[in-house]
Amino acid sequence: MNQQQINQLETQLWASANELRANSKLTAAEYKDPVLGLILLRYAQNRYEQAKKIVEASIPDNPRGGEKRALRKEDFQGSGAMMLPEKAQYDYLANLPEGEDICGSVNQAMKLIEDEYPELAGVLPRNYQEMDPKLLTGLIRVFNKDEVKTLPGDVFGRIYEFFLMKFSMTGAGAQEGGEFFTPPSLVELIVNLIEPGKGIVHDPACGSGGMFVQTSHFLEDHQEKLVGNSINKTVSVYGTELKANNAKLAKMNLAIHGLPLCQHSCRLF
Repeated sequence: MNQQQINQLETQLWASANELRANSKLTAAEYKDPVLGLILLRYAQNRYEQAKKIVEASIPDNPRGGEKRALRKEDFQGSGAMMLPEKAQYDYLANLPEGEDICGSVNQAMKLIEDEYPELAGVLPRNYQEMDPKLLTGLIRVFNKDEVKTLPGDVFGRIYEFFLMKFSMTGAGAQEGGEFFTPPSLVELIVNLIEPGKGIVHDPACGSGGMFVQTSHFLEDHQEKLVGNSINKTVSVYGTELKANNAKLAKMNLAIHGLPLCQHSCRLF
């Protein structure tokens, strides 16, 4: 997928999601976290499916001639993917029959992921009961289109940042003067001036974590700076943030960019 196609997809997804909100009673601020949570859930499903093929092929045959052993959570860690319980998979939610408690099911999916991955505890939104079931069903379908199901992780990172930017422009924090979101172009300029190579990167007002994401992009573009060709072994990032919800956005941003949360800290002061 080229840059123009990515731009078109971002615009189409935002238009579809925003049209649903416009026909509801939700403000942009009330809509932001549930939407970003679904993007993360869709991303996790895609990463899981992509990694599953590699993991299955890597498991050795049973020497006794029986079936191969079952997949384990640990098998997916090296691939930067999460092993999702069935009821936490996006496909499961998208295929729920009409009349099922879709709001409760999405809340349960988020809880199941948090139970499996304690580093995400308290980060994922679990207030979907506040949404109209028809609205939530429509929103799930927006991110269940065929062209979205095959997207790689880096494109999902772009989509997440695009939605953050659009929400910041529609009142979900914009009144605070860009409280949680600084345009990527500005953050990229700062990172290019700093030229992070190794050690610790600290953002004293991390917001949604854009500095950390741009640092990873910089290192990917300058592979010679990497130690052992691993971003997470080269740089540790730490952020301080006043508001709890902004710290959650940052941790979700790190997760959707494939940056392990165990390597990072978003502390509240």
